[in-house]
Amino acid sequence: MIQIDFNKMGGLIPAIIQDYQNGEVLMVAFMDEKTLNLTLETGKTWFFSRSRNKYWMKGEESGNTQEVMEVLTDCDADTVVIKVKQNGPAACHTGNRSCFYVKWENGQWVEHSKPLFDPAQVYKK
Repeated sequence: MIQIDFNKMGGLIPAIIQDYQNGEVLMVAFMDEKTLNLTLETGKTWFFSRSRNKYWMKGEESGNTQEVMEVLTDCDADTVVIKVKQNGPAACHTGNRSCFYVKWENGQWVEHSKPLFDPAQVYKK
């Protein structure tokens, strides 16, 4: 039986979040065993924030939740790909659909999308 290896990165694994319909990579976050289990049990994506040192469910503040459609692991069982239905316009806290909206182009990093919502209005901190 395959078991996810949480030991390689101090209890965390990378989670690649992908749109289940078109394959677009929406974000990358980290999970520990608890958040992976919460994700599998609830059908919503849960992560561990390394900077805030806390658990969080995607969309708990913005309302832009993610419905889990499929979960895969790699051959080493130390990374997961989670295919989701993105509820709400954006996965990124910047208001962009994807966190990967900056592209290397002609020797510099260039933003290639506009925010779909104003983060200052959504994350009132």
